[in-house]
Amino acid sequence: MALTYIGTRDRSIKATASEAILRGICPDGGLYIPEEIPKMEKSLEELGRLDYRELAYEVLSKFLDFTEEELKACIRGAYDEKFDTPEIVPVVKKGDALFLELFHGRTLAFKDMALSILPYLMKTAAKKNGLDKEIVILTATSGDTGKAALEGFANVEGTRIMVFFPEDGVSPVQKLQMNTQEGANTCVVGIKGNFDDAQSAVKSIFTDKELEQELAAKGFQFSSANSINIGRLVPQIVYYFWAYLQAVRMGEIKNGEELNFTVPTGNFGDILAGWYAMQMGLPVGHFVCASNDNKVLYDFFRTGEYNKNRAFHVTVSPSMDILISSNLERLLAHMGGQAATKAEMESLNKTGVYHAEVTEKKISGEYATEAETFAAIKDFYEKTGYVMDTHTAVAYAAYQKYKAESGDDKPMVIVSTASPYKFTKDVMTALDAKYKDGDAFALQADLERISGVAVPAPIVGLAHRPILHKNVCEKNEIKEVVKNWLK
Repeated sequence: MALTYIGTRDRSIKATASEAILRGICPDGGLYIPEEIPKMEKSLEELGRLDYRELAYEVLSKFLDFTEEELKACIRGAYDEKFDTPEIVPVVKKGDALFLELFHGRTLAFKDMALSILPYLMKTAAKKNGLDKEIVILTATSGDTGKAALEGFANVEGTRIMVFFPEDGVSPVQKLQMNTQEGANTCVVGIKGNFDDAQSAVKSIFTDKELEQELAAKGFQFSSANSINIGRLVPQIVYYFWAYLQAVRMGEIKNGEELNFTVPTGNFGDILAGWYAMQMGLPVGHFVCASNDNKVLYDFFRTGEYNKNRAFHVTVSPSMDILISSNLERLLAHMGGQAATKAEMESLNKTGVYHAEVTEKKISGEYATEAETFAAIKDFYEKTGYVMDTHTAVAYAAYQKYKAESGDDKPMVIVSTASPYKFTKDVMTALDAKYKDGDAFALQADLERISGVAVPAPIVGLAHRPILHKNVCEKNEIKEVVKNWLK
């Protein structure tokens, strides 16, 4: 029987998976969650014999109302030669941890894992629901989602995609990846503000009934490529199963033994996908939720108070520079129910603060300062020769703190969310301060020499590509910019 999705703030809001994917967000501003989290029926031994695509089918078929043929076509289209390694997601043992390398897709970040398949899921969902409108994808990004979404949706018939990013809050590589994006249906806008400003504006557009009607009359329907869309979140569950099965294959654990994960997270989507995998039956010992100096999640898991009223830090791990972690709302609904979640979200909206009882004891928060992040990159390279990006380094530093504090010595997977080449200047500066005034693109040759890993093909020559998107707006102009583009 097909899984039903319900709202985080109102159980009576219901949708099929394909309806939830098309809508992106509930009519009341809440998010869609599965009414019941499905269990994985196949044994770990059986799953261990599958490749990544076959495993993706086993996981996604539990969450989506697609036929076998439809779903397999989506998976084939997504996980192909776009990835520079045949296994799609390598797991490598370095030092005292396993690294789940999620950055082998076109945009060198973990967002490729879900955003390679989302356009296929969306087109299939539109066909299933007889949708005759053009889908307008509105996306806020802290750096990585934007390019991965643009790459996925560029020139996809029946869609348009508009991406908003903090003009001064992403790395030079991230900015150029977006501003050089080709595709007649793409639009990229830098905003004078931070990611939270962009995300809040986009979410408010989704619940603007007047605008919805105005655009419906012109043949448009909004949807999202952010992880607020369940179609973005569910594909991420797959790689937690994959990491576990690879750890078994490598002899790090035996089937049935628990494995720990440290996840660098800002919007809480990546770690929530792991939590869903655990609810499906994956043997997980503990999740370490790793934050940078914007440690709102660290504080929440320590105290039960979520407080966004604090200084916003622009850090060397910009994809985590977030103070409103949207996907935490889903965990709140699973832990405390819809009425409590609605009250918490209203409180967040009005006062910037809410309190919730953290009943999930298998997640704890840790964080790393910028100095600790740089030290992790340098020390780990000197010990192992392996170069981490700034986000992965936050996770590794957080893992060290967790291990020292808890004494937990179960095998640990560090979820490695980006290639060091996306943050070349900061990575090279961490390795040696003499690079701090270098050019991010010129330093790629040094990183190649030091790491022994070639500059990834998708960013070779990036600095010389023509700038196609030069739009910049104030944060309160986003709605008008959307309307003007759709004219």
